[in-house]
Amino acid sequence: MSLNVEISNESAAWDEMAEAPAVIRTALAAAAKAARRRFAKDTEVSVLLSDDATIQILNRTWRDQDKATNVLSFPATPMPGQPPHLGDIVLAFETTMREAESEGKRAADHVSHLAIHGFLHLIGYDHETDAEAEAMEALERAALARLGIADPYGDSELAPPEAPQ
Repeated sequence: MSLNVEISNESAAWDEMAEAPAVIRTALAAAAKAARRRFAKDTEVSVLLSDDATIQILNRTWRDQDKATNVLSFPATPMPGQPPHLGDIVLAFETTMREAESEGKRAADHVSHLAIHGFLHLIGYDHETDAEAEAMEALERAALARLGIADPYGDSELAPPEAPQ
């Protein structure tokens, strides 16, 4: 896989989770493998570690939803003559940590899941219909299973090893 992950931290709150960049890079590699995608040399993904205030502004501006959320994805438009850029993923610290705590999950596991979810949006997956949601969730489970992380949608300890084709 030839995926360059650029991570920017604009919120000091993320300093509490120093392992976040490594967790995200590992999660994105697992997502690419689960989706069975190969990328051109120098393909880039940008990840912004942000906060609720910033993500609320983005959510209001781009999705007409005036509230914080855990993750947003912004697929990129190909630019001729530039290295391939899949797009940008934005993670909000407060919402992400609050969800992890309320759901009894390790913070790193939840960050992995959100990074995978955001990445799948960048490569064309969505969850607007039941069929789309099932396909996307199957890939999320497969990627999380590669990382030894429990299925966030079910009762099983670990997700199935492979997504259905």
